[in-house]
Formats: sequence, structure tokens, C-alpha cells
Amino acid sequence: MPRDRLTPARLGPRDVVHVGSAGLRSRPMRVVLSALGIAIGIATMIAVVGISASSKAQLLRQLDTLGTNMLKVAPGQDMFSGERAKLPKDAPGMIGRIPGVEHVGAVGDVKSTVRRSEKIPESDTGGLSVKAAGESLLKALRGTIRAGTWLNDANGRYPSVVLGSVAAERLGITVPGQQVLIGKQYFTVIGILDPLPLAPEIERAALVGWQAAGTHLDFDGHPTQIYERSTDASVESVHKLLARATDPQNPQNVEISNPSATLQAKAATEGAFDSLLLGLGGVALLVGVGVANTMIISVLERRHEIGLRRSLGATRGQIRIQFVTESLLLSGLGGLAGVVLGAAATYVFAASGGMPWAIPPWAVGGGFAATLLIGSVAGLYPAVRAARLPPTLALQAG
Repeated sequence: MPRDRLTPARLGPRDVVHVGSAGLRSRPMRVVLSALGIAIGIATMIAVVGISASSKAQLLRQLDTLGTNMLKVAPGQDMFSGERAKLPKDAPGMIGRIPGVEHVGAVGDVKSTVRRSEKIPESDTGGLSVKAAGESLLKALRGTIRAGTWLNDANGRYPSVVLGSVAAERLGITVPGQQVLIGKQYFTVIGILDPLPLAPEIERAALVGWQAAGTHLDFDGHPTQIYERSTDASVESVHKLLARATDPQNPQNVEISNPSATLQAKAATEGAFDSLLLGLGGVALLVGVGVANTMIISVLERRHEIGLRRSLGATRGQIRIQFVTESLLLSGLGGLAGVVLGAAATYVFAASGGMPWAIPPWAVGGGFAATLLIGSVAGLYPAVRAARLPPTLALQAG
């Protein structure tokens, strides 16, 4: 007669969770400290990726506001003389005749310095320049006035000036109505511009009317930079015609650039490498080391419990499942706390800088999944070690 073989009891999913969480419930302080270490790793990854994503979203929002349909025209080097060429005086008008062009704004360099008063040496320019500006410049740049008004037919013929945001800050001008010294004559500040990311050279300039620049500052009337704004559908066609329309006789002396290309490239590469390296390194180090150490200590302290369970019929597989489940629960708690902390840190950073709060879903899902994966791998060795303990030796250790 064959003898009846004993079959081990099977653990259902609810039993596995109950047994796996027993060690966590019995040592709450250790669980909190271990989960905190895991949370710091995940929070670091989420915060780094989230801050980079928020910065990128801010750049993209700026691009949406400023547009990618603006081209900048500047004089290049003359092929024969080797000197800087001059753009024709009527170049802005000729560019405005190109089909698809909406706005054309021009500035011209003026050989003068801008200072707060005559007590400041003329050589101390502070990195600021003086430029003659056309009336349509602000529309072409899609700029806005922080305070005061823009140049027009009335005030553009008198000694009045509009300051870029950086120029106003360096000159200590906060409100219109004050005066600055340009060359040998005082000009009244009638406006202060908001920042212009697509035209940083305008931010550092004092802008005077085209006619006033010729009357008071010996401006020769040749534009040195022309900003052209066209419809989105006609950007490429305008780009092909722009050089010849600017200077029909010497189109090779004309340089054309797209100011928005810099912001586009910066948005494309924002945080591409530091997010990956810092995120993966922080998660792997803190999660793996924290879970492995916690589980190894747990196995050493609970050898008596392991021996008792084995003597009552628990199989090695059930012991392994118990400790792997415990490591997964520990990693899951820390990972969830880390996601919340990382999201909160990103929100604080974005709110303080006026940026949109953006966290890629792949960062949250990937970070949490990485926590569970690394936690299970880190808890596998202690689980195998616990399952290999002979019941008699484990009971003696207790």
C-alpha cells in the first residue's frame, strides 16, 4: 500500500501579503527609516526630471508666445574690402514688400554711450549700447512695455529714449520720467521694456527714435539689424528671398539668422544627461543598499521565527516568497513617498520661478517601477538565505 504523502499548504495572495507585512508591522520605526532612504532616492530622480521638464516647458511656452516665424537680418563681411558691410537705408521697406511679411523692425548702431550722469566716466559703458529704433520694432519683436510708452512719430523726433530691461536695471531707472546722458545730451526716459528672449541685444540697449538719432547723435541712417516677422506658412519662402530683397546688388553681404533656433535647441537638450545619470544612480544606490541592508538584518533577527515556521511545515519557497514580498512592500512604501516628495519639490521650484509644473509620466512610472524591481532584486539574496536556514539551527539561534 503506498503511503500518503503530505502536501504543503498553499498560500493565497492575501496570505502572502499578510505574512510578508508581518515583519514591517512588528518594526515600524525601522520601516520608517528604511522607507525614508528609499523615498529620498526616488524624490531626487523625480525632482531632477521634473525641474528639467518644467524648464523645458517654460522655454516652449516662451516659443509659443514669441513665435518661431521671426528672422534676423544683419550685415556681413564685404567680400572685397574685408570690412563690415552696410545695409541700404531702404532695406526695411524693401523687405516689407516680400509676400507673407507682416512686420519689419529695424535698429541702427549709434556711436554714443549711455550713462546715468556726466559724473560717470564715458569709458564706463556697463555693457550697454545706444541704438536708433524704428516705430515698428516692438511689433516685430512682439515685445511689451513694462512702464511708459513706445517711440512714435511725435516723441521719436525729440530727445527721448526707451530702455531695455537690462539697461534700465544697470542704469538704476525704475520709472519713466528720469533722464540719462547719451553722448553730450540728456534724454528723457519715456518707457522701459520687458525682457526679450529672442533679442537680448535690445535688452541691453538705449533706444532712441530714428529721426532723433540723426538729429542729435549723428546717426547715418543705415540699419545694422532688421527683424522680420512673417506668417508661419511663408517663413521658408521669405528666407529664400530675404537676402536679395535686403541688398539687391550685394546679397552675399547679408547674414540671416533665426533667433528662436537657440531656444529650440536649448529646449531639446534641457536636462538630457543629468536627469538620466543622477536619477538612475540615486535610485540604484539608495534603494538597492537600503532594501538589502534592511532585509539582511531582518533575516538575522528573525532566525527563530524562520525556524519555527519551517518546523510547522512552511516550505523554502514560502519563506522566499515571504521575504521577497516584504522587500517589495518596503520598496513600494518608500517609492510612493518618494514620488510625492519629488512632485512637491518640483512644484515649489516651478512656482517660485513662475514656470509651469511639468512632470513626465514616464518619470513617475519608471521611477516607481525601478524601485520595485531593484527592491525585489535586493531582497532576493536575503530571502534565499532565509530559506536555506535549517529549522533546528534556526530554533537553536532563538
